[in-house]
Amino acid sequence: MADDGKTAAPPPGREPLLIDLALQGGGAHGAFTWGVLDRLLEEPWLEIDGISGTSAGAMNAAVLVHGHALGGAEGARQALSDFWQRVSETARFSPFRRSPLDVILGRWTLDDSPLFVAADLAARIWSPYDLNRAGSNPLADILQASIDFELLARAPIHLFVTATNVETGRGRVFKNAEVTSEVLLASACLPTVFQAVEIDGVPYWDGGYAGNPTITPLVRECCSHDTILVQINPVARPGAPRSARDIVNRLNEISFNAALLKELRMMAVLQRVADPGDAEGAQWANMRIHRIASDKIAEYGTASKMNAEWSFLCLLRDEGREAAAQFLAEHGDALGQRSSFNLDELLEEI
Repeated sequence: MADDGKTAAPPPGREPLLIDLALQGGGAHGAFTWGVLDRLLEEPWLEIDGISGTSAGAMNAAVLVHGHALGGAEGARQALSDFWQRVSETARFSPFRRSPLDVILGRWTLDDSPLFVAADLAARIWSPYDLNRAGSNPLADILQASIDFELLARAPIHLFVTATNVETGRGRVFKNAEVTSEVLLASACLPTVFQAVEIDGVPYWDGGYAGNPTITPLVRECCSHDTILVQINPVARPGAPRSARDIVNRLNEISFNAALLKELRMMAVLQRVADPGDAEGAQWANMRIHRIASDKIAEYGTASKMNAEWSFLCLLRDEGREAAAQFLAEHGDALGQRSSFNLDELLEEI
């Protein structure tokens, strides 16, 4: 692990603090979130009450909750490390590899990988029902090896996983006892890559279309008043993209941030009008929002989300640890006291 300084201690006189975590999806970029979680789990004064996740964020969340139920914070850290190692080991047999030039220049994108480009073009003509008739997904075996779902069902940390109902376009949030490997695969089901995942006869796609992640259950169903959003997909980029790849990349970023921004704006309105004297109103009036992100993630592009080389995952992990350490140094004193992410700015953009 990266050595990013001493473990922070709670301010004098402060009790351990309950927090919630909201984890975005982003394929291999979820290793950044792994690093954030790894660093936060080193803080004994931070106790996780609930986690909401989508796609890779949902897998990080479920693995953490499983590992924490087995062995506390250290068990969660080990479970996350084991999960991402399994992802990388499985990817060693993937035909999607960086081009020799990208390897020489130290670029992590797959944009110049012949097989990746061919698969990307094929996905614009044929559907997963044509190209992957068996509906196989290599993550299925990884999830079964990484998570005891019976233990997950009774784990003390609240878990919320979002998937998008294909028929209605609405998001469904699955809780601990409802979460299975199929639910996690549904939450990460990109419709151009995988067949829709059926749960109780209903087809589901990636949860990012409906909530990336869904934050409302953390406010309504958890005791914590502090929610830390771990954001992977960049919200803003200067200028208009011109190349076909950059246009698709930006479209993906906008699509997978739209539901989150809409929910945050709704929360900002509720916080303004909520009655602190009312039981439900107090939940909104007293909520505090924080955010951990990194501008470095925006430099890698969408294609690198398919790159699961161990060296790349470790790079992302270390960047996540660094971002979490910086957050604790700059905003650790805000936890339990005030929001460090200004929701009112979102209302000004409407």
